[in-house]
Amino acid sequence: MILSFLKKYAPLLLLAHFSVFAQIDSTSVHLQEVTISKFHVSDSLLNAPAAIGTISAADLKRNNNTEIATSLNRISGVLMQSGSLNTNRISIRGIGARTPFGTNKIRAFYGNIPLTSGDSETTIEDIDVENIRSVEIIKGPLSSVYGSGLGGAILIQPKTRSTDGHSGRVSSTAGSFGLLKNTATYGFDSQNGSLNLSYHRLESDGWRKNSKYRREGVTLAGELFRGEKSKLTYFGNYTYMKAYIPSSIDKNTFEHDPQSAAATWLASKGFEQYDSWMAGLSYETKIVGSLSNATSVFYNHKKSDEPRPFDILRQNTTGYGARTQFNGRIISDKITYLFGAEWFKDGFEGRNLENLYQQNNGNGSLAGVQIAGNDQDRTIWNAFAQLRLKPSERFEIQGGLNFNKTEFDLDTTFPIDEKRSESYAYDGIWAPQLSVLFHPSGFVDKTLYVSASRGFSMPAVEETLNPDGSVNPNIKPENGYNFEFGGKFFFSKRKLYVEFAVYTMEIRDLLVAQRIGDDQYVGVNAGKTSHRGIEISGQYDWRFTKGWSLQPFVSASVGRYKFEEFVNNDVDYSDNDLTGVPKNTANGGLLLTWEKGLYWSIDFRYVDKIPMNDANTVYNDSYRLWNSKIGYRLQLSQNMSFEAYAGINNIFDEKYASMILPNATTPPNGSPRYYYPGLPVNYFGGFSLNCNL
Repeated sequence: MILSFLKKYAPLLLLAHFSVFAQIDSTSVHLQEVTISKFHVSDSLLNAPAAIGTISAADLKRNNNTEIATSLNRISGVLMQSGSLNTNRISIRGIGARTPFGTNKIRAFYGNIPLTSGDSETTIEDIDVENIRSVEIIKGPLSSVYGSGLGGAILIQPKTRSTDGHSGRVSSTAGSFGLLKNTATYGFDSQNGSLNLSYHRLESDGWRKNSKYRREGVTLAGELFRGEKSKLTYFGNYTYMKAYIPSSIDKNTFEHDPQSAAATWLASKGFEQYDSWMAGLSYETKIVGSLSNATSVFYNHKKSDEPRPFDILRQNTTGYGARTQFNGRIISDKITYLFGAEWFKDGFEGRNLENLYQQNNGNGSLAGVQIAGNDQDRTIWNAFAQLRLKPSERFEIQGGLNFNKTEFDLDTTFPIDEKRSESYAYDGIWAPQLSVLFHPSGFVDKTLYVSASRGFSMPAVEETLNPDGSVNPNIKPENGYNFEFGGKFFFSKRKLYVEFAVYTMEIRDLLVAQRIGDDQYVGVNAGKTSHRGIEISGQYDWRFTKGWSLQPFVSASVGRYKFEEFVNNDVDYSDNDLTGVPKNTANGGLLLTWEKGLYWSIDFRYVDKIPMNDANTVYNDSYRLWNSKIGYRLQLSQNMSFEAYAGINNIFDEKYASMILPNATTPPNGSPRYYYPGLPVNYFGGFSLNCNL
């Protein structure tokens, strides 16, 4: 009875707590203004006329230190679905929700290094959360700075500094289903430079069959030649990952045997394995007066092997490029500007081989003869500029413009008798942005803004092809305008922070991936969708007695996501709900801390039902999740500290699908496999030891 009551009414209790705390006049630890990345023409979250969600290093460690999805889902309007540690899809305001596998239509950066490949795919889950300093999520298109990214952008800032002198840290987390993560970090910081070197190993036996996971990574980051006017930032990362794939299952299996894997994936022992390298250098300097420049070069390479029931895919992907950005001011801070350019080259070599697992005596995948091969190269140019006019302390105008030019080459290398080479270039795309920001009279810590911006997303290469593998010149990039009104407010002597955003966006030339085989899709521009919603979030920082403080937060998103005009294979889906996105989500949580080192958190998440196909004939049920963590930090000496923690996720053992496969097809003798089951109740615990010299 009590558990049932809590599951049903806890969100209302959290909101009630939030409203009560906002009225208490107690001594408080003031909420600090958030400084945002130098990609923006604004210097702070409060003065940025856009909806930007921020995640701190502490937020990233609020769960079990192994995955980023829990933290991203805390941001209103963001949905990161996780079928497993290596199978994820991120959508922002419904953009990208219909992607069959993975994440696209969102641009991501790690420092100045693009994490989004030339064919629009984004992977951020390989980055160790303990190496991240902060995350910014720009909701909605801001193409005037980031280029292609209809849904927005994710900016991940690596840790490049540590405490003065030498420092070391070791940590370990263990949990249910064989979860084990070990991390060792060394840091050095001086007046002239810094170094951070980290190694981590994460492994899990998995809850489902054929879901064992292993990842190892080494990260090197820091600064050199640090001076009053310049510094050189460097970054390098190597990751090895091997993850077995249980894939999605049908409704009957989901309800009665969710630990099962899809039969063909289990029989073939399908998996994904790769080695990945990233490296980058960024030089920042003050040129003269207020004029400064940041120029970066980057390189990434990924070699992967993915045996699947229907074939074996082997790929080599290499990307490199450069970005330069100038920032400056005119007439004190009345006029602020930035401008720059980015060049990105992405090359892909892939081949498909037969998978002879059915002839391998139950030993899983076995490579046969090659059946296909192709090479792809993309070149992307972005030129961008932003201007901020501030005629008074209460009022400012921001405008920006981006020009994008994308071209690609496609070479069919196998079969030999079908070899061909084709080149294609999209028309240049201009993406403007205009915003007006207003501080009400006498309230410099309160902001209202309106903005309009255009966004676009390039098709993945496979979406540009005809069924015979030739380039389809009729495919166009998706594009749309976003109109937004929002506000950001500090109250109660900066103890309470609240923000909201109301937006509407219409996407034209909607790209639809039509399945023509197990892993074959053909793209078509099939109509348009509308994305409308309201987002609200807030947090309060209250010191209610000596040594004790309480920090509640809430966030919620209410949306209307529709196909406005959508005809696919002669079927009209107009006015249906957009596939893969819930109308409503809500989050809430409390963090209780004691200055002597004790802390306890509890977090709640609600996700509304999700349409799983374009016809809206099947919906994934809504679900509610509760997570909690308790820990203790102990200062062993002036230079050494220790932390121990334990936690429980999915406290009430909710049965839910943590990810769905949109528009899953029906096999000849079976049912559509829509469901990736979420973890049942699971536990974790760990410790960390820090030393500074």
